[in-house]
Amino acid sequence: MKPFYVRELHVYPVGRNRIRLLAIAVLASLVANFETTIATILPLLRQDLGMTLEVYGLIAAASVLVGGLSAGFGGILSDRWGRVTILVPTLTVTAACNFLLATVETTTGLFVVRCLMLFIEGAGITITASLVRDFSPRLGRAQAFGFWTWGPVGAAFLASLIASVTLPMFGNAWQSQAIIMGVVSLVLCAVIIWQIAEPSAALRAQVMRAESAVRVEEKIDPGRVRELFRHPHLWAHVLGNTAWQVLYWTFAIFGPTILNEAFGMETAAANGVVAIGILLNALAVIVVGRFSDRLQTRKPFTAVGTVLTIAALGYYVSLIGSAVSTTQITVVYALMFLFMGVAYVPWMANFSEDAEDVESRLQGAALGIWGMVVRVMIVVLLIVSPQVVAGGGWRAWLLVGLAGQVIFLVSMVAFKGGWRPARRDAKTAA
Repeated sequence: MKPFYVRELHVYPVGRNRIRLLAIAVLASLVANFETTIATILPLLRQDLGMTLEVYGLIAAASVLVGGLSAGFGGILSDRWGRVTILVPTLTVTAACNFLLATVETTTGLFVVRCLMLFIEGAGITITASLVRDFSPRLGRAQAFGFWTWGPVGAAFLASLIASVTLPMFGNAWQSQAIIMGVVSLVLCAVIIWQIAEPSAALRAQVMRAESAVRVEEKIDPGRVRELFRHPHLWAHVLGNTAWQVLYWTFAIFGPTILNEAFGMETAAANGVVAIGILLNALAVIVVGRFSDRLQTRKPFTAVGTVLTIAALGYYVSLIGSAVSTTQITVVYALMFLFMGVAYVPWMANFSEDAEDVESRLQGAALGIWGMVVRVMIVVLLIVSPQVVAGGGWRAWLLVGLAGQVIFLVSMVAFKGGWRPARRDAKTAA
């Protein structure tokens, strides 16, 4: 007997019903990312616990590894028992763990609670991506990738917005944010429980039968997977974008901390700046994705976005140590996030298409390899960046991020795809 919150669809949803289910799937992705967000309170948390950046980096790296291991188990369990069966409890229990986080008084306690939260959350986070794919309209590729980013991007925006508004109300007590995040997450979980659904096994089987002829004739074997490793342009994508991601994850993890330590901003004000940047990023990925799909070109958007990011980041770094206004920092920070959004989604579409051209059925494997390399990079970043900051300040580490952007720009030389819009077929007479 299935749990009360499991609703299986026996007919594929269309129209408004599909859009509603897609919105709930994106909301589940948002909650999964939101309830484990800690960047918004990191400056206050470190001060309260007397925790160095190096110690936090080690705690965060360990919890990321725990979450990665849990994600593997979550995928196996969801295949056996159903996606919603696993997803709803993981979201709800992780949300409740925020109340436990509010009781932390030592770095050891933080380590235990964060590992627990990411272990539970890790089992559900990959399921949200599957649900989003289940109900995604047949959009253009870049638009689809942009839409899928709304979960984590929306979570970061919501957390920063809440912190910027409510921290002053509670005397800048970081515990207030843990409690608020727990309450908000539980409320959103209630909405998800009320509305969520998933395709039944029989409905999925219909889709599988439609593809069975291809699968029987051409099974994916390790030899075909190894084929991906024989193409330098795919490695250029994976390694080049991993270098690009150094800057993105630096801001995702340490954004408010950098604004607090390098520019002397209060934590609430820093979160307000971050929220504006994230909002522009979220808008950029959708708008640019639409234009990229309409023109059927990727590289010009990625190149222009990266060049502008390098310019904005260079100026941002030059401001460290200077007497600058909050408005000036806000504008520069927002522009960096806007330009990163311009570069990112067209690149994802480009990478997906290049992998598909090598072997259409191994597109998922290519994205999986990229995701694994990026996860390793995040762990290294969490361990190494505090050491660099301790020796040379945030300016030194941001220059590492700038170097990553340059590496990505150079790697584009190896990418496939044209620099000009694809020619449209001549219109036929009516």
